[in-house]
Amino acid sequence: MKSPTVLKYPLFALGFRAFFLLAGFAALGLLILWQGMTQDTVAPSVYFTGTYWHAHEMLLGYTVAVIAGFLLTAVSNWTGKITLQGNALVGLSLLWLYGRILPFYAGLLPDELIALVDFAFLPTLAFVIAKTLIQTKNYKNLLFVGLLTLLMLGNGLIHAQMLDVCGNSAAMGVQIVVAAIVMIMLVIAGRVFPFFTEKGLKGVSIPRSQQLDFLAIGSAATLFTLQLVGISGTFLALIALTTAALNGWRLTSWFVFRIWFVPLLWVLYLGYGWLIVGFIFTAFAAWELILPSLALHAFTVGGIGILTLGMMARVSLGHTGRTMNASNAIAVAFVLINVAALFRVILPLAITSWSSVLIYLATLAWLAAFALFIFVYAPMLTKARADGKEG
Repeated sequence: MKSPTVLKYPLFALGFRAFFLLAGFAALGLLILWQGMTQDTVAPSVYFTGTYWHAHEMLLGYTVAVIAGFLLTAVSNWTGKITLQGNALVGLSLLWLYGRILPFYAGLLPDELIALVDFAFLPTLAFVIAKTLIQTKNYKNLLFVGLLTLLMLGNGLIHAQMLDVCGNSAAMGVQIVVAAIVMIMLVIAGRVFPFFTEKGLKGVSIPRSQQLDFLAIGSAATLFTLQLVGISGTFLALIALTTAALNGWRLTSWFVFRIWFVPLLWVLYLGYGWLIVGFIFTAFAAWELILPSLALHAFTVGGIGILTLGMMARVSLGHTGRTMNASNAIAVAFVLINVAALFRVILPLAITSWSSVLIYLATLAWLAAFALFIFVYAPMLTKARADGKEG
């Protein structure tokens, strides 16, 4: 007798559906809860201490959900073999969800159990992806398994401090996680930006350069490694500026002016631009001209926030059999997420006395952007493909 399955529900037909929907709700719920914590209107008992809950959940909760949805779907495309669907996808989704919920049961559940449930998600995801890639001999894409392993390492260091195994490892853990996510995005950008641009603009051919890709990605890896080993000052600043220049060169090599007429394209280019701002601000922070937190939020609110929203919007349209046109609501969402980055990263430099107000406004812009995403994309993600195909 066959076991019951939820495969008949479109939400669990392919990885991007479940995880993009979870990511959208996480982007809203996690930030609303964080705002309540900072305003002392909500005071839950949380396993994580200080600001580490916010950092962990936005990076290893929200962002990892987007990465999971993208990789589970992309690996299926690369290999022609379904990674997860149906009951197995439900199980992985629940594992991610339990990781978000259990930290609020601190004191009622053992800390070790809370850590184990959260930690288990990334190894499980990596195993599923590695198994599919190895079975189909798609070895070149095992790079993503390596980057997921870096995320595991960072997550482990955060939990090590929460469990009092290490006295001061969480900060390094967050650094590793941010670096790994940025590296994933730089690699994916090289795979999809030229392709998406050519598909979105008729008659356009985008040049590819493996040498430039290597230099841009390699310089970023060098920069992050130097930060992790404690290098600072002018040397780090010069590496950061070199990284910014190489990635700026890479981005402009793909650029076509007509992208400004296609929201699904310009949002991605602007997101990459915010990563470059992050590299520049890393240099300024190394020279102690700005706070390191501004560089961090250039990478996170700017680069990660904008690129993940743009990628979810584009991938969801393509894999639900719809035309590649962003609705007016989603175009507004793309503007709002950039406004959030501007208010969180740039304007505090110009109006330092308004920093708290600007951060609050950035929060509102972020929430509005993802509210629009949920409003537009939840029906797409939970319904069958518009073209009648499977997936």
